[in-house]
Amino acid sequence: MERSQSRLSILVVDDCKDACETMGLVIASKFPDVTVYKASNGRIGLDLFKEHMPDIVITDINMPEMDGVQMATKIKSMRSDAHFIVLTANSDEELLDKFGEIGYEDFIIKPVVFNRLLAAIGKCIAELGQESLSLIDTKRVLSHSKETSGGDPLKQAV
Repeated sequence: MERSQSRLSILVVDDCKDACETMGLVIASKFPDVTVYKASNGRIGLDLFKEHMPDIVITDINMPEMDGVQMATKIKSMRSDAHFIVLTANSDEELLDKFGEIGYEDFIIKPVVFNRLLAAIGKCIAELGQESLSLIDTKRVLSHSKETSGGDPLKQAV
């Protein structure tokens, strides 16, 4: 399917339902002009990618049915300019090498710290040149995360 929307979109793929939902909510609250799609494994993620052709894919690596590396390889063959942010609880160099061949914007070890995730998303948005989501908004989000402490959800990990 051709990408028909002009609105920026992000696909979050993680087999941990709570983590996936929480990331989706945080992203939507900090980037309200972004459409967020969520999937619980690589197979569902690939299906959603084919349907919506999102700009950014945030994916776990180890998932049932289809892992993040397999999904990302198939996505890259459909859309070579897709941006990936990789999440994993495993810091295995071999996995990093596999994703290095595919290409990624950031590699985040779990538990995910939201200000790091939002910074990675901001970097992708800047590279995509999205004018509807200005860098001013991204800087405001990052500035807010640095100014706050304690119960700030950006400093919490999933």
